[in-house]
Amino acid sequence: MTMIRSPAVAGLFYPADAWQLKQDVRHLLAKASVHDLKPKVLIVPHAGYIYSGAVAAAAYANLSAVATDIYRVVLLGPAHRIAVRGLALPGVDVFDMPLGSVKLDMDLVNAITHLPQVTVNKEAHALEHSLEVQLPFLQSVLGEFSLLPLAVGMAAAEEVAEVLNCVWGGQETLIVISSDLSHYLPYATAQRVDSETVQSILQLRHPIEHERACGSIPINGLIMAAQKHHLTPHLLDLRNSGDTAGSWDQVVGYAAIAFGE
Repeated sequence: MTMIRSPAVAGLFYPADAWQLKQDVRHLLAKASVHDLKPKVLIVPHAGYIYSGAVAAAAYANLSAVATDIYRVVLLGPAHRIAVRGLALPGVDVFDMPLGSVKLDMDLVNAITHLPQVTVNKEAHALEHSLEVQLPFLQSVLGEFSLLPLAVGMAAAEEVAEVLNCVWGGQETLIVISSDLSHYLPYATAQRVDSETVQSILQLRHPIEHERACGSIPINGLIMAAQKHHLTPHLLDLRNSGDTAGSWDQVVGYAAIAFGE
């Protein structure tokens, strides 16, 4: 029997209607700037599309030069709702989405299940938005691909880096780290804090603290892996919810960063 993970935030973070979702994503991608890049890794925000969709699109639009080569996606995001030790697999075969289903990559699953920091936790994935909101963009840009989704909880950067190194692959494999930046700071404060955080990432300096990025643990693991694989990060967009669709009193920060050789 096929085990299916149903969408948790369709109609909340992004449109549940397939036609409307396709139009919205296409519109966001069309407005994004494209640079001369061949990304191996992306850091992408994960709020509702009215807040962070334009920043997410700045990352995904820059896959245009490599999209035809990519057929596997390794997707890491923070577990927001359930306490998780290590990195959690969803224990399903398919992620069902408005734009169609995405199959899990069982070869990649099997490549990491021997690691002690990797667990199976359906509950950690059932309502988690940080991974789900990336899929319509990936489906729009890549078409068909297989997925390794990991909800990251309490883990050392070394444990995340070990998992990434196991599934690094070649040009067929894209790695996506889902993370927002600072949360609920006043606009000017958030601009300063987020700029500092981004500079640390661009200089491959860690640790990034949790209050500066909800996906700090996967980001810290990525920085270690990026050093090993000699990747260079490029900032594509840096904004916050005050720039897009929210008030300036309490904002959430968003960055799009691409890592290439």
